[in-house]
Amino acid sequence: MTSAALPGSPAASGACCEEFARVSRRGLLGGALALAGTATAIGSAVVTASPARAASADSVLVVLSLRGAADGLSLVVPHGDPVYYEARPRIAVPAASLVAKDDMFGLHPNLAPLLPLWRSGRLAAVHATGLHAPNRSHFAAMEEVEDANPGSAARQGWLNRLIGTDANRSPLQAVNLGGGVLPASLYGVEPVMSTGSVDAVSIPGDDKWDTKGGRVRSLHTLWDGESGPLGRAVGSAFSAVKSFGPARETPDRAASYPRSDLGRALAEVARVVRGDVGVEVVTVDQGDWDMHSDLGTLEWGRMKRNAEDLAASIAAFFADLGGLASKVTLVTISEFGRRVVENDSTGLDHGYGNVMLLAGAGVKGGRYYGTWPGLAGTLDADLLVTTDYRSVLAEVVSTRFGASTAKVFPGFRPESVGVMTSL
Repeated sequence: MTSAALPGSPAASGACCEEFARVSRRGLLGGALALAGTATAIGSAVVTASPARAASADSVLVVLSLRGAADGLSLVVPHGDPVYYEARPRIAVPAASLVAKDDMFGLHPNLAPLLPLWRSGRLAAVHATGLHAPNRSHFAAMEEVEDANPGSAARQGWLNRLIGTDANRSPLQAVNLGGGVLPASLYGVEPVMSTGSVDAVSIPGDDKWDTKGGRVRSLHTLWDGESGPLGRAVGSAFSAVKSFGPARETPDRAASYPRSDLGRALAEVARVVRGDVGVEVVTVDQGDWDMHSDLGTLEWGRMKRNAEDLAASIAAFFADLGGLASKVTLVTISEFGRRVVENDSTGLDHGYGNVMLLAGAGVKGGRYYGTWPGLAGTLDADLLVTTDYRSVLAEVVSTRFGASTAKVFPGFRPESVGVMTSL
């Protein structure tokens, strides 16, 4: 997601903090696309999916992580709070430019491609969400958000716990497309299959030239009678490849998406959903939201480009799904928000509260949710958190999957948000 800077404007590439750059280099954010517990590299986007069974999935959850800490105050603007404009004299989004505006909030104008979802009641926003306590470290906050179990030493993420609540099992329960590092939300005891892409799901050596399937036949001879852990793993791999066939055979419609990392990633996710191989959970990681500088205005800057790409990619995704959109729910999340007050580099430093967007099946859309705490204009002021992000996710988990929120979010008592309808 790069473009040239406009004449007379700061460099379009901007800058991120060193910690976020190190995390990216370690591969946590290195572009990938993953399916059912999968991770494939696609520039700065990562997709992971976790099917709970090989049969058709009744509900599909897509968790889109805006890595680097997106500024929720730019995406969903609190134009009704005067401190917002006082704190951001250069980068505030003018109230007159906002879309889907009510007395307090409005969407960034570059989110306009999402208006059909908003007007049809399939898109909502929950503001002032986040962790129970501030955490301004990218790495630590990502871990905390994705474990969703503060104080626990167990290495198991909330999505791994979610797929573990289903009695059905399949080799495709968790698939890592691309062999990248799994998000912490999928770490845990549930199995993971790793591959490079939808088209790459195959048994090594099972090439088109091997018309007699000699290598695969040899592998069966070697492993089919083995009852130990390795034998069971190889058997699962054979079964998973066979079960994944419908997804590989599903047409790739990436041409109808933005030509960006996120666009290509969501096109791959839609392909998996249309393949109907039992995937129930998909995670997509999109980087490049750490805007310490050059966040910009409506005319130039990184927020302008990112908001446009985010909206166009999500809109294309739901259009691509067609009738299957009725079972797919997409949720955005970020490790933390940004400061209220802009810095000297037309950017924003690490903050606290943020916004979550929900789109698709089961969403009570066309409105804003959450308790607004009001903004302070001091240099180190944050948007305070009034809704624990787990309360939002718990509502999705319980309404779309009928899962126990006590098992998915141990020790947590969700508060009612009201953003989701029951099945």
